[in-house]
Amino acid sequence: VNCPFYFKIGACRHGDKCTRVHNKPQISETLLVKNMYKNPPVSIAIVEGKKVSDEGVKQSIKHFEDFYEAVFLEFSNYGRIEDVNVLDNLGDHLIGNVYIQFSQENEAKT
Repeated sequence: VNCPFYFKIGACRHGDKCTRVHNKPQISETLLVKNMYKNPPVSIAIVEGKKVSDEGVKQSIKHFEDFYEAVFLEFSNYGRIEDVNVLDNLGDHLIGNVYIQFSQENEAKT
C-alpha cells in the first residue's frame, strides 16, 4: 500500500519507520531538495506566534528573499522554472524543504 503522505509531497512524517511504500518517481518536472532552507531563529519565533520586533521581522523577510532569489537564479541555469516553494512547516520531515518545478522533466533531471 502506498503512503499517502509520501505520494502527495515526497516526504513522510513517519520516515523510515513508515509501514507503507514510498515510491520515488523515476523522473519528474519537480525537484525536491530536503532541508535546504535554514530558518533563522527569528523566523521560527514568528511561526510559533512569539512577539518579534519590527526589525526582526524585516531581517527575516530579507533573509528569505535573498535565499529565494539565490535559489531561483541558480536553478534557472538548468531550465525554465515554473514555481518554487519553500516550506516553513516546523515538522521535521518538511522544514526547509524546497520544491522547484521546471517546465519540462528533462530540465529537472540535469
